[in-house]
Amino acid sequence: MAYHLLWSTEDSQEVVQEAFLRMWRVRARVRMDSVEPFVYRTVINLARSRLRNRRLWRWVSLQPRWDRPAADPTPEQQFGQARQENRLRRAVEGLPMELRQVILLCEFSALSYKQVGDLLGIPEGTVGSRRHRAIAHLRNLLGDESHD
Repeated sequence: MAYHLLWSTEDSQEVVQEAFLRMWRVRARVRMDSVEPFVYRTVINLARSRLRNRRLWRWVSLQPRWDRPAADPTPEQQFGQARQENRLRRAVEGLPMELRQVILLCEFSALSYKQVGDLLGIPEGTVGSRRHRAIAHLRNLLGDESHD
C-alpha cells in the first residue's frame, strides 16, 4: 500500500520501517487487535507527509530523486512497463485522497471494510461506496482492463 501511495520503492520501504518503529515505541499502549490498523494509519500519515515534502522539493530539484529505473530486462519491456505504470500512477494520483486511501487500503492490505472504516473514521458502508466510486473512476480512465 505504501508503494502505491508513493510510487517509490525506497520511500515506501522507509515509510513502512518508520511506521513499525513508531509502533514499537508505543507497543505498551497498542492492543493486539488494533496493531494492523495502527500500522496502516501510521503508513498513510507518513506517506501523506512525504508527498507534501515532495511538492516542496520539486521547486528545488530538477530531477526527482524518487524516480527509479525499470526492472524489466529488454528495452521494449521496460518501455511498456513504464508506460503502463505511469498510466496507473496518474490515474490513482488523480483520485481524491478520500477515494485513494480507501482503494489502496482495500486492495493492498488484508483489512476488512469494517477495519478500513475504523481506520479512516468512516462507516463501513462508506468504505464500500468509495471503493466502488474509485474503481469506476479508474476503469473510466484506464479502460476496462482492471477487475474487482
